[in-house]
Amino acid sequence: MKPVTEYQDYRVYMQDYYNERKRVSSFSWREFTRASGFTSPTYLKLVCEGKTRLSPLGADKVGSAMHLAGFELDYFKTMVTYCHAKNDQERKLAYESMLELAQNNKVKVLDGEAFQYFESWVHPVVRELAPVMPGKTPGGIAKRCCQEVSAGEVRESLDFMVKTGLLKRRGETYEQTDKHLKGASDIMPVVLRSMHREMASFGKESIDRFAPSERNFTGLTMGISAEDYEKIVQELDACRKRITQIALNSRGTERVYRLNLQLFPLTWREEDVDDKENT
Repeated sequence: MKPVTEYQDYRVYMQDYYNERKRVSSFSWREFTRASGFTSPTYLKLVCEGKTRLSPLGADKVGSAMHLAGFELDYFKTMVTYCHAKNDQERKLAYESMLELAQNNKVKVLDGEAFQYFESWVHPVVRELAPVMPGKTPGGIAKRCCQEVSAGEVRESLDFMVKTGLLKRRGETYEQTDKHLKGASDIMPVVLRSMHREMASFGKESIDRFAPSERNFTGLTMGISAEDYEKIVQELDACRKRITQIALNSRGTERVYRLNLQLFPLTWREEDVDDKENT
């Protein structure tokens, strides 16, 4: 059975634990539940099916019944908090706690590196700057950033990206690699939404911070159908890919830019309004 730190859903871990015990013995849900200190013989089965949930106290009992201890028990209990989070902020904080527990004990968490990379604007910007600033100190790189960042934060970013293989260091020079971090777990939409919010706030600041010749803002308000929306999304995706090729073929980096492609509704659908009025 995989280590608990390779899971992000405590129900999946519990089900795998049960399946493994069942495979080598006559283990039953009744026995599992009794060992966890609950009276209902099917309670944990219902938990694994998503029909009920564990409380913080229940998480401690079940974790102990599965012979988890130390940081693994703490990880399991935090995983329960993560799964029950009510919003992105709560889920992000819980995942950060899971990541810290794992790192402090020198084990990896699923998509942990991707989460760390997209958690802050610093990593993508430093990854673009460092290769074109050979011999520069972290302080020198920090001074090139429009947003405030310390030399220590840049140094940590560089170390992280070398460790994960996003950058390759040759003496005092950094080179980008072909490696990309793409997470597949449900934490990735959370951290990507966080980055989009952060970048959107930078975009808002740039309206007054930079001259029109240094930034480009256009907008269009339009009434369209669902079919039109899909066509526009395809056009935006194709445009983004063409711009990516321009950047990849660039002869040099004078500045690092961020491109935000935004298309969002300003009104509700008529049926949405009708549904609200009928509830």
